[in-house]
Order: sequence, then structure tokens, then C-alpha cells
Amino acid sequence: MLLTSFFKTSVGLTALLAGALSLTEAQAQAALSGKVSSAQEGAMEGVVVSAKKDGATITISVVTDAQGRYAFPASRLEPGKYTLKARATGYDLDGKPSAELARGKEANVDLSLKTARNLSAQLNNAEWLLSMPGTDQQKNFLLNCNSCHTLERIVKSNYDADGFLEIFSRMSGYYPGSTPQRPQRLVGTAVRTGLAQNSEGRKTAEWLASVNLSQQEKWSWPLKTLPRLSGKSTRVIITEYDLPNQAIQPHDVILDKAGQVWYSDFGQMFIGKMDPATGKVTQFPIPEIKANFPKGTLDLETDANDNIWVGVMYQGAIAKFDRTSGSFKFWTIPKELDSDAGQLGHLAVTGTHVDNKVWIKNSDGNNIYRLDLTTDKIENFGQTIDPSTRKRFGSYGIHSDALNNLYLLNYSAGNIGRIDGKTKELKVYATPTLNSRPRRGRVDAEGRLWFAEYQGNAIGMLDPKTERITEWKLPTAWSAPYDAMAGGNGEAWTGSMLTDRVSRLDIASGQYVEYPLPRPTNIRRVFVDDSKKPGVLWVGSNHGASIVKVEPLE
Repeated sequence: MLLTSFFKTSVGLTALLAGALSLTEAQAQAALSGKVSSAQEGAMEGVVVSAKKDGATITISVVTDAQGRYAFPASRLEPGKYTLKARATGYDLDGKPSAELARGKEANVDLSLKTARNLSAQLNNAEWLLSMPGTDQQKNFLLNCNSCHTLERIVKSNYDADGFLEIFSRMSGYYPGSTPQRPQRLVGTAVRTGLAQNSEGRKTAEWLASVNLSQQEKWSWPLKTLPRLSGKSTRVIITEYDLPNQAIQPHDVILDKAGQVWYSDFGQMFIGKMDPATGKVTQFPIPEIKANFPKGTLDLETDANDNIWVGVMYQGAIAKFDRTSGSFKFWTIPKELDSDAGQLGHLAVTGTHVDNKVWIKNSDGNNIYRLDLTTDKIENFGQTIDPSTRKRFGSYGIHSDALNNLYLLNYSAGNIGRIDGKTKELKVYATPTLNSRPRRGRVDAEGRLWFAEYQGNAIGMLDPKTERITEWKLPTAWSAPYDAMAGGNGEAWTGSMLTDRVSRLDIASGQYVEYPLPRPTNIRRVFVDDSKKPGVLWVGSNHGASIVKVEPLE
């Protein structure tokens, strides 16, 4: 929860900066510093403190160290009037802060926290899963719900089992980029597979009715919170860029070769570009291909020539963006292969320069296609079948390597498929964790596939040379990573739709550092800028209409 407080101005930050800033910025004067404490804990480590200039679209956040100290480098806050906010689950602050920062002067802000009046309003999705009674098998179902809304809506509802069954049926008819504020219905009789078509639906509905408020005035079980992060996790600067309107859902966020930030909009027909130096956003509207079908985009990629490609979901197309004209060129699958449920959300262009071919996945039936850009003809590979089990691959993300071989992430189970771009031979590799539900990832410069195991709570890596998959389990339960990416400096990153944290893995040691975020942040794709060491992480706040940059200080 974001918290506010009065602060008083004074001068004098000295060596205390060394514990909160990188060496270079620690040697410079701070614009704003102070201490966070409470009667319960005294000095508080791991509190996220945010500063935003009035009228601005950029918020800067830092985290308190072991002495409760925080500091904003002068290079990050220009002179002007700022409000100050903080986040520490279980605590509230008094007051509404306001202060003028002057050039060359340092403001001191000491914050005092008190016990939160309403703890349930502060819990994130992972904390609700930790709190509610039930088995992991029961709770795993809820990993299908947090794409559109928080789990708080469920546990605070009054639906009985029959009511939940009606909800299962209704929700299966919504586009996955829907939100409570902007729902979108699928067309015709199209539905997404879920508990509405599952024999376990009644059992799940009864369990949900036992943990919400349909049979009790308040929960009979205690609310559990994650411990605040400490140590290396506090050595970070977080920058959040507001997007032009609250309806924008930045799903994929990537950087082009010039360092400009691009994002796909999961609920609208746009892609956007943001200048990270100014926060200025330019949106490029995408024409509708199929009238009255759900609107929104998903997979955003750059090819070897830095062209921007996007999957246009239920509009049944992929598109290449022409930066000169600001227009899009579209490719659609043949009409006889399309349906109301067809969605071209994923494509792979990393190896397109090798043979001038683009891989495409149609989520209706999980068919794989390959587009020849020379002839504009589309080759249908059909459904991918695991040769050992004869079961269909329920793939979600698809990714190509530098030779344009294709990787399929089997989101409905726990394995990875690799299609040889020349021979079309399929090889299948099982993840060490059963039913890990690999979701999305990328191939690194060494040809290794890095991916997130959504239900396995891990980052995974398939090395095609050894044909071996390695997993690194995340330290926080219910992180449910959506995507993973490794940079060229020995680290891999992932984010979460549940914990409001991002995670950085040191590949050599296998150790993670997690970083707390200033507000609820539903993260899908992650992108690592490895031009610096440590790398810089970029993500979209899918439900928060913002883009977030995470910069470790060591």
C-alpha cells in the first residue's frame, strides 16, 4: 500500500549515503534523504520510499537500509515541489507530504509509520494464497485468475458454490486482456478452456465458497504477509513512467537498439514508444482486421534489423511496423484455418534473417505456422504432438534461435519442444519439475533457451548442446514467474503477477536477489538491458498503466 507523511527540511547527509547508493551516486550530494521508523520496530529496513514531482509522469523510488535510511541522488530529482510516498505492508503513515527541493540543497525527511488500519487492503496476490486455507493443488487454480483481476476480489466476495459455477461459465467467454473496468466478450460461441468445461469445477467452487465471505462475516484464518526484503535487496533505484491513460495495459516491454522503449497494449489496438529520458509516449494505432472481435496485442519482438513485430491476438494477424510511415503490414492465416477462437498472439523472428521466415502460433488448436516473407505464403505445421505421449502440446510462448529453430513452451504440462527449422524434426525435453507450466522466455547469445516455469516457481534453462534443463527455484512462494530473460553479464531476471517483486539470478552461484516494487505491479514480459553491469530490468505494470525500470546498485 502507498503511504504518505509530513516531512521536515534540514541539511546534512554524509557517509550515510554509502549504504544506500552506488559508489558514483553516493559521492554526489543527495536531493532528499531521511529515516523511516515505527514504534513497533524502530528503524525499518526494506521500506520503499517514492518521490514524484507535482505534475510529472515519472516517479523515483529507493529502499531503506538496515538503519532505516534512504537517499535520493541529486541526479534523479530536479528542483521543484514533490510529494513523498512509501510502501511497507502492515503499516500506515499520517499526513500529506509536500516539499520544495532546491538545487544544491539537501532535504531531510524522517517518516514515522503506525500499524495499518486495514491490513487486508494491503495484501498482494501471493499473500492471499499464503493466507487462505487449502492445498497447493486447490490454490493452483487461482493462477488462472490474476491475469484479469486481483485475488482480493475473490476472497472478499459473497458468492456461494453455485454462484462461482456461474462465474466460471461467464469468465470463459471473456478475452484474456479483459479487466473489471474494460471487459471484452469473445465472439459467437468461442470460449477459453477452463473449469466451466472441467469435471472439477464443482469441487473448486465449493472450496472458493469456503474461503470467501459467503459463509462468514470475516475470515476465520489469519492474514499472512511476506517479510520485507533486506540487505542487497535494498540497494536499488526504481523508476516508474506513467502512460497516457489508465486503460493502457503494457503487456510486453522491449528496448530497440537506440534504447527507446516499446510496449504492446493488451486491451487496445496500439503499440507505444517511450523516450526513457523524458517519459514522452507516442502511440501508434493498429487498424482493426476483424470488426467486432476483441481488441488487444500481446507478443512484441524486434528482428535482427531492429524491425518491430507484434501479435494482434483475436484480430487474427501478426504485423510488422514501418517506423518511417508509422503504418503496419499484416499477415493473416488462411480463412479456412481461422475461427472465432483463433488468436495469433505469439510469433518468433530472432532467426528470421537466416531464411526470411517467421514462426507463428495460433492458440485455437495450438497450430504452428511458418510465414515465408519472400512469397508471403504460410506453411501449416498443424498441431504439435509429443511423440512419446501422443498428447497435444498446449504451447503458449514460442521462441526462435539464431538459426531459426523453434522452441515451444508447453504451458499445459511441463516440457519444451524444439523444431529443427531445416528438417522439421521435433524433440521434446521434460522439465525436472512435473507440470511446471513453462510460459515465456528468450534464447540467449549462446543458443540457450531461458524460460519461466509458471507453476514450477522457477527459472529454467535448456542447453541444446547438452540437451539438459536446469532449474533455479525462486525464494518466494507463489512468485509464479511469467517470463525470464538472461543478459550477457551472468544474470537472469524474472517478474511476478503476484508478489510485487522482481528477481535477479546470479547464474554462477544460483543465488537470487529480489527487489520490492513501490505499488501493486502485475508483470508479464521482462526485458534486460545488459549494456551495464549489473543489468537493468524493464517491465510493464499491466494493471497499473505504467512502465517500470529497476536498476540494482551492486
